[in-house]
Amino acid sequence: MSIRLILAFAIGFFAAAAVGKALVPWLRKIKAGQAIREDGPTWHMSKAGTPTMGGIMFISAVALVCLTVGLEPIRRGDYGHVFCLLFALIFGAIGFLDDYEKLKKKQNLGLSAKAKFLLQLAAALAFIFLMREFGYVTTNLYIPFWNHIVPIPEWLYFIFAAFVIVGTVNAVNLTDGVDGLAAGTSIPVCVFFAVVTFAWGELYMSLGIFASGLAGGLLGFLVYNFNPAKVFMGDTGSLFLGGAVAAMAFAYDMPLILIVVGLLYIIETLSDIIQVAYFKLSHGKRVFRMAPFHHHLELGGWSGHKWTEKQLFCLYFFVSLACAVISFLGVFQRYNF
Repeated sequence: MSIRLILAFAIGFFAAAAVGKALVPWLRKIKAGQAIREDGPTWHMSKAGTPTMGGIMFISAVALVCLTVGLEPIRRGDYGHVFCLLFALIFGAIGFLDDYEKLKKKQNLGLSAKAKFLLQLAAALAFIFLMREFGYVTTNLYIPFWNHIVPIPEWLYFIFAAFVIVGTVNAVNLTDGVDGLAAGTSIPVCVFFAVVTFAWGELYMSLGIFASGLAGGLLGFLVYNFNPAKVFMGDTGSLFLGGAVAAMAFAYDMPLILIVVGLLYIIETLSDIIQVAYFKLSHGKRVFRMAPFHHHLELGGWSGHKWTEKQLFCLYFFVSLACAVISFLGVFQRYNF
C-alpha cells in the first residue's frame, strides 16, 4: 500500500515539474499574463504580466497518476479516483473559461458571478448523484471525533452537499492570492487524505492514490509558483484544486472534516463575507485592512507587522499541517470501534 502512495506522490511531483519546464516559457510566449486587481496591495502590481493557468501542471500530473498508478484499481472496478479527477476537471474547465475571459479582456474580470455559480452548482449536483449511484457516498452524515453517524433525508443531503462543494471550491479560490499560498495550504490537506488510506485500508486505495498524486503535483508546481512566482495557477488551477478537495471529502464520506482540515479556507471566506457585510452596514467602515485575510496580514493586520509572502506561505502551511494532524486524530478510528 505504502509503495503505491509514495509512487503516486513521486510521479505527481516529477510530472508537474517536467510539464512546468515547457509550460511556463510557452505561456510567456503567448502572453498569457495575469491582470492584477487594482485595489490590492500596491506591490502586487509588479506581478502584472506573470503567466497564469499554471495549474495545468498539477492537473496533468494527477491525471497521469490516475492512469498509471491508478490503473490497477480501475481494473478491479474501483473508479473513485477517476470520479474525483473528472469532477475536479469540470471545475478546472470552468476556471479555464474564467481565465480565458480575463486574458481576452485584459483585466481581472472573467465570467460573471452568476454564470460561475450556476455552472458550479450543476457540477456539484451531478457529482453527488454519480457518487451516490456508485455507492461511494451515503446519506449518513459522519461526525468526526465523536465517531457518530447521523442519517438525514436524501433530498436534504443533496442540498447540503451542493452548498459544501460550491463553498469549498470558492474558498480555495480565495486562498490563491499570494505566491504559493493555495498550493502550500492544500498540500497538507491532500497528505491528510492519503494518510487516512493507511488507517482505513485497501478499500480507499484509489482515493489515496489520487490524494497523494495531487500532493506531489502541487509540490512540483511550487517549483515555479513559490515566491517570487514565475507562474500563477489561475482559476484553471484553483477551481480544479477546490473541486478536488471537495471531491475527496465526499468520496471518503466525511464532508464535515472540511471544517477542521480546511479551516484556513473557511477563515479566508469568512473574512471576505464579514468585510463586505460590515462595509455595507457601517457605510464604509472595515473590519480588516483588506480581505481575504492573507491581504489583511500583508498590510499589517491589527499588530502592524507586515507579513511577507514567504512568511505567509510558512504560516499557512504549518497551520494547515496542524489542522491535518488534528483531523487525522479525529477520524483514524472510524472503522476500529
